[in-house]
Amino acid sequence: MNNDTIFALSSAPGKSGVAVIRVSGDDLSKLFKRIIKKDKFDARHTYFTNLCDDNGDLIDQCVVVFFAAPQSFTGEDVIEIYSHGAPAVIDKMFEFLRGFGARIAQRGEFSRRAFYNNKMDLTDVDGLIALLNAQTDKQRQSALKSLTGHDSKIYNNWRNQMIEISAYAAAILDYADDELPANIDKKIIDKTKKLLSEIQSSILNIRASRAIQNGFNIVLVGETNVGKSSIFNKLVGSNRAIVSDIAGTTRDVVSMQIDIDGYLVNLSDTAGIRDSNDTIEKIGIERTHDEIKNADLILYVYNELPKKIKSDGITIINKSDLLKNKTNKNVIYTSVKTDTGFDKLLDAIKNKMHELMGASESKIAINERTYELLNDTINELENAINKYDGNYDIFAEHVRRASDCVGKILGVITTNEIADITFSQLCLGK
Repeated sequence: MNNDTIFALSSAPGKSGVAVIRVSGDDLSKLFKRIIKKDKFDARHTYFTNLCDDNGDLIDQCVVVFFAAPQSFTGEDVIEIYSHGAPAVIDKMFEFLRGFGARIAQRGEFSRRAFYNNKMDLTDVDGLIALLNAQTDKQRQSALKSLTGHDSKIYNNWRNQMIEISAYAAAILDYADDELPANIDKKIIDKTKKLLSEIQSSILNIRASRAIQNGFNIVLVGETNVGKSSIFNKLVGSNRAIVSDIAGTTRDVVSMQIDIDGYLVNLSDTAGIRDSNDTIEKIGIERTHDEIKNADLILYVYNELPKKIKSDGITIINKSDLLKNKTNKNVIYTSVKTDTGFDKLLDAIKNKMHELMGASESKIAINERTYELLNDTINELENAINKYDGNYDIFAEHVRRASDCVGKILGVITTNEIADITFSQLCLGK
């Protein structure tokens, strides 16, 4: 990591009432004194200043704060400048900072410096990425748990247990039995099995964790002309899907993201399933089957009660205003024409979502990177248990490798490739 002084716009680009410019470097006290025109200042105090360029011309009226290392976001000296958000003002601010030898930051460079200065680990960075991308309240809650160290505590606890187990396994080879705790061999095997079970349980919730982060996939499925598109439009609150009495109107997947009970939902209207000779419609039907495979919840839409009600989703009888018998408690009766049944449908969707999501609320957030490393961890612990056959040298090595996998999740043991991928997902001001 280089020691350049870096800066970036930390607020959203474009015209705004206030812009936040963040500066980070090894020793920024001289720059801060130049900005506030004072020889002395206190860290973490706000100063109002008329910031001028080298010619004495006013750039803008600003509020500025100095965060002294290591008590800052990056662990270095940090200056935050709150100026007016006009593009011309921001450009002039950047020109002023370049005059002091600073350069524009790369994507995620502030967080990278925080990571290398031990202000964050990679799970904290994952949480920050998730928070910046959060669109719903549940995504915000999940991201903040990771960002504020919830996941780090769990991973560090697992890793510390593995290091201890590995150390005791190695000690069995080097020390006499009377110099070791009683039954230490049995204890470390039992402890490894318990730890393995705990980690295995954590990834059982990967589906729920992914749904929180990427959205809960809900798909409307049914034959042609049963009113899927009308239900879709009703749920999203706009006429996104074409509605027609002509069978096969929807020939492709129409999707929209909506917020249901704080969760991000990817709602998809699909082509009606039927035998068709139309080439385009057949492609749409194939895509319908793909959506079904990737769905977290399927809404089966009919116009009359089916012979068998499927248990893997919610069954909807649409156009129920045309029916006389509406007594089956295992289905939801809806009618777009009379605007009935949609409150019950939303309640049913929420209940199904909470069945899946509820198990993940207190668990760690898992993304693709951590999922792969957790699987590697599980494999190493399984090898330790199944392959040691009394050889504690082999046992200790597999447990050590497992601890390395968790270390990579935290960034304690990392490669440049892992760090580059993680930090590149952040914006310039982070």
